[in-house]
Amino acid sequence: MFDLPHTPVQRPRRNELLAALTPEVLERLSPHLEVVPLALGQVLYEAGGAMSHVYFPIDAIVSLLCVMADGASAEIAVVGNEGVVGVALFMGGQSTPSRALVQSAGTAYTLPSASLLTEFNHIGELHNVLLRYTQALLTQMAQTAVCNRHHTVDQQLCRWLLLSLDRLNSSELSMTQELIANMLGVRREGVTEAAGKLQSSGIIRYSRGTITVLDRPQLEARVCECYAVVKTEFDRLLNQNSYNQMSGDPAAAADRPH
Repeated sequence: MFDLPHTPVQRPRRNELLAALTPEVLERLSPHLEVVPLALGQVLYEAGGAMSHVYFPIDAIVSLLCVMADGASAEIAVVGNEGVVGVALFMGGQSTPSRALVQSAGTAYTLPSASLLTEFNHIGELHNVLLRYTQALLTQMAQTAVCNRHHTVDQQLCRWLLLSLDRLNSSELSMTQELIANMLGVRREGVTEAAGKLQSSGIIRYSRGTITVLDRPQLEARVCECYAVVKTEFDRLLNQNSYNQMSGDPAAAADRPH
């Protein structure tokens, strides 16, 4: 079990949702939080499966995938250190129709479902934080559907790369083109062609399953508007100033990380 300190300075900053909580809330949650490793390709939930824990990623990225009867899949959202995997649990369901797959290996805090629901049902701070996060996640899901329908594979790849980079403290992604194609729900050849264009322009370098972003400004210049829509909504709902303004607690600003 991870020994989580309770002081305002030392409480967990590595997941933004947990970092936004007050010491009093973390005091109640900390005995139940545990840090666990997440391996590349690990399935945290299968569609329709029971959800015994939620996951607050620290330095991992988890993809939420819709899987068809024939095995084909497409990513509907990504979750990193800005969020939580398992929103269906506190939104009233015990299972989800999507698969949660670790896209980038790392670690996460886990919290048993019973502990989460006990705190969530207090209708207090955790309740409000998780509902704002869910609204932001729904925006990402909706914009992903629009992007997949109306924008080119080149633009989709740029959006996917930027969303992934925002959730990592690195410019490198360990990811094969085949896995990216499965995430985007497109043919591998389309991803190969799109990645080749980015590489020939000096924006990325792809080698042995590793994508290194060399020129983020150029990547942002090529992406469709979907990336900005998602990022703006996450910033609006989930940055620390938003927490303080929406909660009406200006005194909390001095105690929370910036």
